[in-house]
Parts: sequence; C-alpha cells; structure tokens
Amino acid sequence: MRIRLRHLRVAAQTFVWRAEINHVQGSGDCHRCIRVRAWGAGKTSQALQADLLSVAWPAPWGACATDGAYPTSADMRAIISYALKIGWQPEVQGGWFLLSEREHAAQFSLPGFLLTDRFRTPEGGADPTARVIRTYEARQRA
Repeated sequence: MRIRLRHLRVAAQTFVWRAEINHVQGSGDCHRCIRVRAWGAGKTSQALQADLLSVAWPAPWGACATDGAYPTSADMRAIISYALKIGWQPEVQGGWFLLSEREHAAQFSLPGFLLTDRFRTPEGGADPTARVIRTYEARQRA
C-alpha cells in the first residue's frame, strides 16, 4: 500500500509529512499509535519523527480496530513548530530528529495524542493504558 505524502506550510517553509497507523499494547488494552514523519528540505533531509498515542478513552471494544484518531494538519503544524523551536534543523542532510516520550512528553502534547516511546521500544516509556486513563481523568476534572 502506498503511503500518502501531505504538504504543509509553516511560516515561509513547506514541509512534507506522512502518518502510519500502528498499535501498542498497554496493561489493559491495545491503543492506536500513529507514527508521523516530516521533512523540510527533500527526502534526504533530516527527518522529524514522533510516535503519537491516541488518548481516546474509554476504549471501545476492539479499541485497536475502532479508534479513529488521526493527526490533523493543525497537529502536524504544532509538532513541526515545537521541533523547530527545540532545535530541529530540517535542512541538515540525513539522520533523524526524534520527539521522544522520555525527553519531550512533559513539555509537549496534543489535544488527542501523547508522545510515546512504546512503539519504537516495546519496553520503553510508561504504560500506555495508565497514561491514557490519567489523561482522561484529568480532562474530566477540568
């Protein structure tokens, strides 16, 4: 299956991005995880990568198959803007700039997503189910 590349303008620069739907297992359920990648200076430029954990809760039966979360252009604009602010240099040739849960989750989240390291390293990062439930409960209190 061909992956669709999308274009997005941030400030005066055009970025190309894509998103792949995946899943990560938590202690209580399976959760949708979207891997996003963006490039700012062609396909050989330094790629920005983030794995986004859907915060949809309570999870419907068969959550992996029925969660419809997907990043919007506004989500990608926020990811790209944050990455540029903390040092991503899209014009650099080769390599990756990773937004990881361990390094960036305390400073960055999106309304429908949290950064996760679970997809990249199955034992890395906090339990997805616990994080999603905490986020849901915090929103209910607010």
